[in-house]
Amino acid sequence: GYFNTALQAASWGGSESIVKLLLDHGANVNAQGGSYGTALQAASAPGHENIVKLLLDHGANVNTQGGYYNTALQA
Repeated sequence: GYFNTALQAASWGGSESIVKLLLDHGANVNAQGGSYGTALQAASAPGHENIVKLLLDHGANVNTQGGYYNTALQA
């Protein structure tokens, strides 16, 4: 499918409150899988800058490869 985790789906959808909730409850910010690779890639693709910042503040790795765009910087 498109998303491997709830964090990826919430990030792509721009649901900042859900992203915060998931991160506060231990969601793996660098989990990979699905078409978008990571939550950071999923947030970057549609341009959700506030979610990108939130994920980076929680340790998201910008160099993680995978998914449709390969890295978040390419999304």
